[in-house]
Amino acid sequence: MEEEYLAEPVRHSLNTITSVEECEMLASFSVVPLGASEGVKELVAEALKIVDQSGLSYKLGAMQTTIEGDSEKVMEVILRCHRRILELAPRVLTYITLDERTGATGRMEGKVAAVEGVLGKKLSRE
Repeated sequence: MEEEYLAEPVRHSLNTITSVEECEMLASFSVVPLGASEGVKELVAEALKIVDQSGLSYKLGAMQTTIEGDSEKVMEVILRCHRRILELAPRVLTYITLDERTGATGRMEGKVAAVEGVLGKKLSRE
């Protein structure tokens, strides 16, 4: 018997199909400029301005940025970052990992806390 995953599909402006029920999206992404004349850190800073001004929860990492929020807003922010870097570099690669879970919020911190709870300690060494 086939399961029906999307009871009432709706099309969003990004041409994605989601269920009517709200989902929080957790997304890790990195925008890689190729062939840019200026340094990468300046270009990354340009993308981070967009993330910071979005109002979404985010965490900057050494190799990627993780953001959390409404799926449409998350995808919009990532696409804006991609396009901004494309204005500054002749080519850009954007890598995205998405995780959506219906009814779950605060997962950026919660997923880390869950693993730390299993081990009984904080997992960070700087």
